[in-house]
Amino acid sequence: MFLHPPEPQCLSVIVPCRNEAAHIDAFCDSALQQQLPAGWRMEVLVADGRSDDGTRERLAQRCAADPRLRWVDNPGRIVSTGLNACLREARGSVIARLDVHTRFAPDYLAECLAALARTGADNVGGPWVAEGHGPMGCAIAAAFQSRWVVGGARSRDQAYEGPVDTVYLGCWPRATLERFGGFDETLVRNQDDEHNLRLRLGGARIWQSGRIHSSYRPRDSLRHLFAQQRQYGYWRPFVMRKHGQPGSVRQLVPAAFVAALLGLLVISPWTVWPLAAVLAAYTAYVGAASVLAAQAAGQWRALPRLPMVIAAYHVAYGLGTWRGLWDVARHQAPSAQFARITR
Repeated sequence: MFLHPPEPQCLSVIVPCRNEAAHIDAFCDSALQQQLPAGWRMEVLVADGRSDDGTRERLAQRCAADPRLRWVDNPGRIVSTGLNACLREARGSVIARLDVHTRFAPDYLAECLAALARTGADNVGGPWVAEGHGPMGCAIAAAFQSRWVVGGARSRDQAYEGPVDTVYLGCWPRATLERFGGFDETLVRNQDDEHNLRLRLGGARIWQSGRIHSSYRPRDSLRHLFAQQRQYGYWRPFVMRKHGQPGSVRQLVPAAFVAALLGLLVISPWTVWPLAAVLAAYTAYVGAASVLAAQAAGQWRALPRLPMVIAAYHVAYGLGTWRGLWDVARHQAPSAQFARITR
């Protein structure tokens, strides 16, 4: 996988991108401003997926201006192929993944290195914190952060310090990736969850530290959120097929909810009461979850939009999961509809 031998105290940052002309400069500035511990140096490998919006040209200019930035070609155009393309060129003894749509604290990478040294874990990262923009973006971020919407995922808990099933982005000793391999290039989505599941099944330890700070910009429209979550749900069964289990049980709840709704809808001509009872219970749940999410985020102005956002999270993910299960059951190749990243 790696084409170059490791260099001591070198940190390789790997980043996939495609058509990010509006964000690439801000990301490069954030990455290059990272404050590393004394004696450490950094290379930032950005894999461009054949962008056609000017990203490629702007990235080339930035690389020419700062030798720490290196451009890598990603003809596969998806996240997993981009990450692996970066890994092949990486020289670092430690590998950290960053994201173009995430803002990083100046000590983000330093805290990743400290967490690796402190815990001896095979992969470390910080909490996944969403920072919305605009009325709908703030509502989406509030729902994203709420345990009542995402099933109590540790990744949203900003104070948690300890072992987890999966972690946002990730930072690995090179030896971990040499042992377990890179990212599954058959997966357009969920390649990070699959990689962490592979690590855990192999006895590796994944650690989340509240000292590692970043903020992610989520989708800012209901239509884009629905498309994103349906795509995430679609690729979940392909991970399950590979390993014979989901990353966690909570990932199956939206599919179970959608199946219950459809089943009750089928029998509704004969008896409508079960469907009415489930819809009433879910409406009450969404209402309560909306209030709790708005309260936790301090975003009371988002409250009117939160019921729609929460329903979009659940229904889109559930529908996507069932479509993925249908294709897996028929031994079909992944649908072209879901084979490209939707931003």
